[in-house]
Amino acid sequence: MRTGACWAHVDFLATAVIDRLLERSGGVATYARTWAGDESFWVRRVALLCQLRPLRQGAGDFALFARIAAPMLPEKEFFIRKAIGWVLREVSKKRPALVRDFLLPHATTASGVTWREATKYLPAAMQRELGSIRRATKRSPPVVGE
Repeated sequence: MRTGACWAHVDFLATAVIDRLLERSGGVATYARTWAGDESFWVRRVALLCQLRPLRQGAGDFALFARIAAPMLPEKEFFIRKAIGWVLREVSKKRPALVRDFLLPHATTASGVTWREATKYLPAAMQRELGSIRRATKRSPPVVGE
């Protein structure tokens, strides 16, 4: 993950090698939580992507993904923002309510790329609901003194 610091290498390792090793060993949660706090954004990207295959299939531990992804939402690194959106986009195809429920409290912290990817395949009603919340929260001035 560190020496092959390139999206093509990291993504392949995370979604075709590491994910299967972690599933077999039962270490997905332990390693994903540890990697999520790593200083290297490539390692943090693996923490996000190591469940992509099962999540894409309608399985996997979405709650674990959400706990790992939420603190990374404010990051400026494109490859982190894109990975969060990618996983959410894939989850939305089988379990759109999970994605909506994840995005609702994060309407202001999710980047544009994360938001676009995550909402791409949501049902139209959910897209409208989330869009109106995002627009409203982006326009609301901060409340001072609360």
